[in-house]
Amino acid sequence: MTELTCKSFSKPSNCITDQSVIITGGGHVGLSFALLLADKGIASTLVERNSYPNIGPEQDAKRTHYLDSRNTALSRRTVQIYQEIGLWDELQSHACRIDSVQVSEQGSFGYAQLNKEEEKVESFGQVMENAWLGRKLLLAVQQNPLISLVDGAVVTQVEQTATTATITYDTEEQQQQTLSADLVVACDGRDSTVRNLLGIGTQEYDYGQSAIVGVVQTDKPHEHVAIERFSPAGPLAVLPLTDAEGDGNNAQQAGYRRSVVWICKRGEEAQYLEDEALFLSTLQQGFGQRAGKFIKAGRRGAYPLTRVLADKQVEGRVVIMGNAAHTLHPVAGQGFNLCMRDAHVLAKMLANQVMRGEDIGDNRMLQDYEQARKKDQKRVIRFCDAVVLGFTHPNPAIKLARNVALIAFDKLPNIKPLVANYAMGLKS
Repeated sequence: MTELTCKSFSKPSNCITDQSVIITGGGHVGLSFALLLADKGIASTLVERNSYPNIGPEQDAKRTHYLDSRNTALSRRTVQIYQEIGLWDELQSHACRIDSVQVSEQGSFGYAQLNKEEEKVESFGQVMENAWLGRKLLLAVQQNPLISLVDGAVVTQVEQTATTATITYDTEEQQQQTLSADLVVACDGRDSTVRNLLGIGTQEYDYGQSAIVGVVQTDKPHEHVAIERFSPAGPLAVLPLTDAEGDGNNAQQAGYRRSVVWICKRGEEAQYLEDEALFLSTLQQGFGQRAGKFIKAGRRGAYPLTRVLADKQVEGRVVIMGNAAHTLHPVAGQGFNLCMRDAHVLAKMLANQVMRGEDIGDNRMLQDYEQARKKDQKRVIRFCDAVVLGFTHPNPAIKLARNVALIAFDKLPNIKPLVANYAMGLKS
């Protein structure tokens, strides 16, 4: 590919095009997308509302909070994406693989299990602390010459012409600053400022639930098993985590830390946040002895659960991505992984535009991106809602049917590989 000359006043000499991208929202999706673009030789400026902490590589050697963290389950496809951009080696020391997945319903006979040996995979995914993932992504972005960071910046306006998109933003030091690029990608969360400024509506559904998330310690090693349990309140999950030191993937580090997502009815959050003994006993009742005895819990957070879907994901030269495009129920841990597949596809399509010498903000190409991602997005959304609503329905006939379905899933051939591939993001 012929290397193009970059505008030296705005982009470093190793970019392959004089076109550029503005990314609003510097969370995990925004940071990852910037790195995906840089891997393709496309420069970007990342604009984040919050101020980033001052960190260095030496601060990543050891955890500071043994039981205080939120966590993300990375699908095999997400791991592959980070491998493609050369970042997985930096991430994997604090990643804990999932070798087996157990699914059951509280007080019922239905049970199913997925094992990596049966599905002939290295693992079903990896579980990682959000703080670790965020620090590593931020360090990689800070060290990348193709990415500029503007933090502590509040976007106040978005304007477009036939050839450019411009954002206006305020910082504490200066008001009404502007940035222009060929394309704006909004990764600024469920309540996206850019989406709202563009007048893009949303479809919202309130599940009437809250997720209590945190980290617990058990007296039984996790053995890399993820447990998905369904209760009348909603789906519950216990996922394996690495130990306080090292990667938790050898005999000397058996692994007693687990990530917990506990779903409760809206309004019941306070008691579980304030009373550790109650939280542990409730977990024990919900999971039985599958995870052993829950003996300690760290600081917990509560998050109201709503589904938010943008009415459209492309407006002119602006793409809505990440939770700004689709915020999902956390059941089965599909939300972030779906966002990563979106980001990977768009980065690839933009690189193809560059190779053809065409405009990366071309609306027809961006509309093609939106259409290309709809099938995967709709499938994941339908799956999450079917699981949540199906397993919380109190009708005895429906309860019987879903338990029979679990048994059938566990016993019938050819079904597990299909479901496993979808869950791992390998068939989208």
